[in-house]
Amino acid sequence: MDFDYDLFVIGGGSGGVRAARTAAATGASVALAEESRLGGTCVIRGCVPKKLMVYASGYGEMAEEARAYGWEFGEGRFDWRPFREKLHAELDRLEGVYGRLLDGSGVEVYDRRAKIVDPHTVELADGGRKTAAHILVATGGRPVRPDMKNAHLGMVSDDVFDLDELPKSILIVGGGYIACEFACILHGLGVEVTQFYRGAQILRGFDDEARGLIADSMRARGIDLHLGTNIVEMCPEAEAGDSVRHHGTDSDAAGANGVAEAAPGTKGPVWVKATNGDEKVYDAVLFATGRKPNTDGLGLEEAGVTLARGGAIEVDEYSQTDCPSIYAIGDVTDRVNLTPVAIREGMQFVETVFKGNPTPVDHALIPSAVFTQPELGTIGLTEEAAREIEPVEVYCSSFKPMQSAFAESPERVLMKLVVSVETRKILGCHIVAPEAGEMIQLAGIAVKMGATKEDFDRTVAVHPTMAEEIVTMREPVRRS
Repeated sequence: MDFDYDLFVIGGGSGGVRAARTAAATGASVALAEESRLGGTCVIRGCVPKKLMVYASGYGEMAEEARAYGWEFGEGRFDWRPFREKLHAELDRLEGVYGRLLDGSGVEVYDRRAKIVDPHTVELADGGRKTAAHILVATGGRPVRPDMKNAHLGMVSDDVFDLDELPKSILIVGGGYIACEFACILHGLGVEVTQFYRGAQILRGFDDEARGLIADSMRARGIDLHLGTNIVEMCPEAEAGDSVRHHGTDSDAAGANGVAEAAPGTKGPVWVKATNGDEKVYDAVLFATGRKPNTDGLGLEEAGVTLARGGAIEVDEYSQTDCPSIYAIGDVTDRVNLTPVAIREGMQFVETVFKGNPTPVDHALIPSAVFTQPELGTIGLTEEAAREIEPVEVYCSSFKPMQSAFAESPERVLMKLVVSVETRKILGCHIVAPEAGEMIQLAGIAVKMGATKEDFDRTVAVHPTMAEEIVTMREPVRRS
């Protein structure tokens, strides 16, 4: 059968674009459809704009610390509007880069929605149909609001980058990395931040010691973090009645009625009642309570593709679905929801399908970072997970780094290694420190190669650095 293309990619995020380009490089005819903007979640409404906001949020504290080193500054003030303008210009530039890369690769791009009609046919939003020998779904995921009355009053993470003005106060609901990152970012930009998480500790799934230190650090910075807490009810402030108006934001951030005026682009002010009995009015509410794969209305099940609970596409180790001609990569499969993983999955898909070299996806020992303040860098097993598998030794050090100690800052860092008693291999490495993401990228190479504790011990320390502690810890703090 003759097809219009060898490959049709649905989704123009990092994974889909990489797969399309690398497939086209083999001589395959490739098309890609994207209904929104090239670059997807990471470039347009995720990793990239968030990290730029992380940078912006750190300068206030940096200036304060600089005074301890003898520098004198005038009164600083963050101005959101010029930053947002430059942020959006940078995202436009990156989207253009993605478009040029696809054009240069010979990939035909359709800037509209596509859905699957049958195992070899897609239908575009304008009614046109295209056939392909293979279809790759790379539509990513999206943030979702909780199922509760008036949830529409709250923002989701996508909305933060488009705010006309920053709110003076915000309630962030959730305890995952997105919630914690935005709590630190917005606090650093001068917003009064309250965070609710229904669990016993933030950052579930990460190492207990590491996430405990981050929680302590967030509170020390001034973030009002409430654990074991959730929203009971919420409504527009105007509907809450006079009896709750005294629960509004602090007077220095409040308008004439005792409640800060809503920032343009937010949905506040919002009255919230919490499970702990507290009632308060916030300029804005941000839900960071989960994400959902973008599979609605794609025609996947009609084509014979199995969806898991929650809508994720079920695939095998080669990213192939139950329908042999249809593959899926990235967050839409809900395997490991990280941009570099989606890119790697796209490359391994091309290796398997277009280069005749079946290559399973390797999801073992993936380094990652949480861009809180301080950051968390991690690879491998947590202490809790490792000791459920085998006997381990834990090497751990928490201390004030030189830079913070000199400035009389309470900031502490953590360096932690989880080591197999039997093989001596590093099973997990966890770092809580400024620039921990940079450190874990390099440490991740050694851990991925199977380095042992003795390999770390043989490595000469770089002094004076925070990271030297990772190779100077000689005695375990505990065995289990």
